[in-house]
Amino acid sequence: MTEVRFVAIGDSFTEGVGDELPDGRVRGWADIAAQGWADALDRPVSYANLAIRGKLIWPIVEQQLEPALALRPTHLAFNGGGNDILRPRADVEHIADAFSRVLRRCDQEGVTLILLSGANPSGQLPMGKVFQRRGDLLSDTVIRRIADRPDVVRALNWPDTELSKPPYWSEDRLHMNAAGHHRVAARVLHALGLEPDASWWAPYEVGPAGSSGFAYYREFVAPWVKRRVTGTSSGDGRIAKYATWTEIPPRSGAQGAGDRHPGSPA
Repeated sequence: MTEVRFVAIGDSFTEGVGDELPDGRVRGWADIAAQGWADALDRPVSYANLAIRGKLIWPIVEQQLEPALALRPTHLAFNGGGNDILRPRADVEHIADAFSRVLRRCDQEGVTLILLSGANPSGQLPMGKVFQRRGDLLSDTVIRRIADRPDVVRALNWPDTELSKPPYWSEDRLHMNAAGHHRVAARVLHALGLEPDASWWAPYEVGPAGSSGFAYYREFVAPWVKRRVTGTSSGDGRIAKYATWTEIPPRSGAQGAGDRHPGSPA
């Protein structure tokens, strides 16, 4: 029986921002998928997550890819580019080159690539139409690059119109809430040939609508603009939450890939 060693790299999407636990830690789709994977197999899964919020795609590749491969994983999940297409001079082909680099290195190391596209928040964002166009272009460009690679595990969230609806998003409208992260985790497990609990696909709670109008800009947009002006990042000074292997045991009594409220690794 082959051991599963699952590592994830990326930005806030993969770190789990928006899916905060009561103790302040973030969970997110990768944590949830790791637990669901262990439950589905009924045996432990080794899990690591090197993602750091705020990262552009090439720093993700340059800073996280080789440390992730040095762990000798069986599967590597990769997503990035969301922070890049928020910038005014985003070069989609250059962003897509990062995906090609990750695939080439996974091929060289004999690692199965789990390729994700991020969820689409553009309907809720200021200048959302611009973000939509860039996201559509990036999604199409990356898909073309892997068109002849059926061995790449695809968990494509950008085209998911259900996931773009407000019940799946946190108050900042840019990061998914727990329901959104569960839906992404369900898609990952489904792409791996596993079947999560049906409840993972739908929002199981709807929180408050959050700030609107000037209050929204003051609370969420202004800090983002300030970071751009000052050249800082929300990830500055942060370290990976699981930089080395954490064993995720299956939960006793879990059905299929688990219930809809899995916890984070200990």
